[in-house]
Amino acid sequence: MKFISYYTPDHKKIRGGWIHNGNVYDLEETYLHLAKTRGEDISPPVSLLDYLNLSQARKDWLIHLHKTAEINFPVAGKKQEIKFAAPLPRPASFRDFYAFEEHVKTARKRRGLDIVPEWYDFPVFYFSNASAIKGPDEPIEKPEYTEWMDYELEVACVIGKEGRNIRRKEAFEYIEGFMILNDWSARDIQRQEVKVGLGPAKGKDFATSMGPYLVTKDELEERRSGEHYDLEMKASVNGVLLSQGNMKSLYFSFAQMIERASEACTLYPGDVIGSGTVGTGCILELGTEIHRWLQKGDVVELSIEELGVLRNEII
Repeated sequence: MKFISYYTPDHKKIRGGWIHNGNVYDLEETYLHLAKTRGEDISPPVSLLDYLNLSQARKDWLIHLHKTAEINFPVAGKKQEIKFAAPLPRPASFRDFYAFEEHVKTARKRRGLDIVPEWYDFPVFYFSNASAIKGPDEPIEKPEYTEWMDYELEVACVIGKEGRNIRRKEAFEYIEGFMILNDWSARDIQRQEVKVGLGPAKGKDFATSMGPYLVTKDELEERRSGEHYDLEMKASVNGVLLSQGNMKSLYFSFAQMIERASEACTLYPGDVIGSGTVGTGCILELGTEIHRWLQKGDVVELSIEELGVLRNEII
């Protein structure tokens, strides 16, 4: 299934929805209909985060409806007519990992450094700003404090049920689905911060784009091999292809990331876990001889097979 969050026609509220045959259906209206047909009283989910917090039995109502395709209630609108928000405008939390070896090698090599041996010991992550999430086609404001603004081509998973001390072999049971992620970066500020030994902070916290969809993992099963997915990843700036990689090149799988993140720590529905940048997936790695740092007016498009296209303009 493909889940979204979308704006009401007056653009004042964001609601959760799901897509079927090019139509968008509202989550709350869907569950009110399902409850009525079953003769049950429920508190229907309004947002996608509400849906993620439902019991599996309640989620199965919608999964069954989607599979049977027997939908006889009004649509919220056609997909092309709806203004999308980020699937999770305010996720429960946002961890971003550093899991693609090619990116780490190349980015450090440009600074005359090797990968530290400890990188191979376990997947590392930082917490980013869950209150600065941007959706598809939402303008991204370039901070006045940076001259080296960059994009990062990433993929993220979303946790679908609560868990703690999750073992690697069970980790996929906790994944609801995947979405595209752009971890916007201020490289000059980030460079200063890491010298202090803490961060990234202001180098990262001004914006992160996610979307356009949250695609459930069952939709990707044919592209899965063990703990990895064979999904091509691309990034372009102003229509020029700059980055090209594949999700299968992750050194640390999402199962390993979840195992690490959940050690002595509870993961909750709606937690977002980013992969880190795929190889060639940013200007820092490519070099400014390939493309200058981002400027106002630039349009960045990230695409991942089966997950859609995430587009944003810098303002």
